[in-house]
Amino acid sequence: MNRSIFTNPYVLIAPAFLLAAFIILWPLFQIGEISLSNVNRFGQLKGFAGLENFAAVVSDPQFLAAGWRTVIWTVGIVAGTILVSIPVALILNEDFYGRGLARIIVMLPWAVSLTMTAIVWRWALSGESGMLNSALKGLGLIDQNIQWLAQAATAFPVQITIGILVSIPFTTTIFLGGLSSIPDDLYEAAKLEGASGWQIFFSITLPLLRPFINIAVVMNTISVFNSFPIIWATTQGGPANSTDILVTYLYKLGFSFGKLGEASALSLMMFALLLVFTIIYVRLAMRGERA
Repeated sequence: MNRSIFTNPYVLIAPAFLLAAFIILWPLFQIGEISLSNVNRFGQLKGFAGLENFAAVVSDPQFLAAGWRTVIWTVGIVAGTILVSIPVALILNEDFYGRGLARIIVMLPWAVSLTMTAIVWRWALSGESGMLNSALKGLGLIDQNIQWLAQAATAFPVQITIGILVSIPFTTTIFLGGLSSIPDDLYEAAKLEGASGWQIFFSITLPLLRPFINIAVVMNTISVFNSFPIIWATTQGGPANSTDILVTYLYKLGFSFGKLGEASALSLMMFALLLVFTIIYVRLAMRGERA
């Protein structure tokens, strides 16, 4: 009897589940309490405030601008990463000389701190002595330096490009795992039937890779939505808040302006958005697989 209890899978995972629940739910409870209170700059609660902090955040024009920019930031990076990582994974999945070295080169940026990567890019994009301007001048493509990070027209697109580049290694790893799970017999049978490369890709590879694409979309969305280092290390949300997204706006609310109650309210709103997105997307993906 006792032995059957300890072999029950729910009993076995209960300690880890309770620990994870405590780590997640306790800070969530604390943030919820702060978001419903009047708070001074030192984090001291000064009484119940109701939904005042939420109303203050929603009524702030910077919140709406940062929210819309966050949508562009997240969709742009996730979509761009998926579109680039699939062909990269297909190439690295082929059997060619030096494939191991090629995989190491592609995966190597994943081991580097995202903050350090962003700092290196900030140096490379410097309007005065950056490597990008020097390279473009050497190729004869520009006559004068471009202030990549000092103007809104170029800063945000450049940051999205950086976000795509740093997301490729992780996403490619997911897709390589998916490609390795596809039986070779399917490809051999398709080739015997005279299927072209595009037909094989759209009829075999892409459908069987769909569960891994769903995983990549969800995980990249959560990561990119909360990604702080790239924008903060390159422009700190400038110039004139033109590259602020919700997470950098949240940081400024809490640590630059000392509005800890509003920052807590915004963090709960961001958590709710991610939770709703994940639930809806996973359900739609599961429904599509069943169909």
